Amino acid sequence: MSITAERKEALIKEHARAEGDTGSPEVQVAILSERIANLTEHFKGHHKDNHSRRGLLMLVNKRRSLLDYLKKKDEGRYSDLIAKLGLRK
Repeated sequence: MSITAERKEALIKEHARAEGDTGSPEVQVAILSERIANLTEHFKGHHKDNHSRRGLLMLVNKRRSLLDYLKKKDEGRYSDLIAKLGLRK
């Protein structure tokens, strides 16, 4: 259900704004989106796993908060990120 260290490094390199950037909203949203996709796949086979479903809802809310913050700070970076990740507005 969690992402591998290699996949996380690839996401960081792809979405980082500068060398060594791991905390920008873009990187955090990309990692959260990967974890959300993994959990969504998990629920296709485990319909009644309500404990993990609670975790999924917390991840979605955290991602939404980060996207709202980014939209408020810089509209261009926000629109680039949602286009890159294929998220709805």
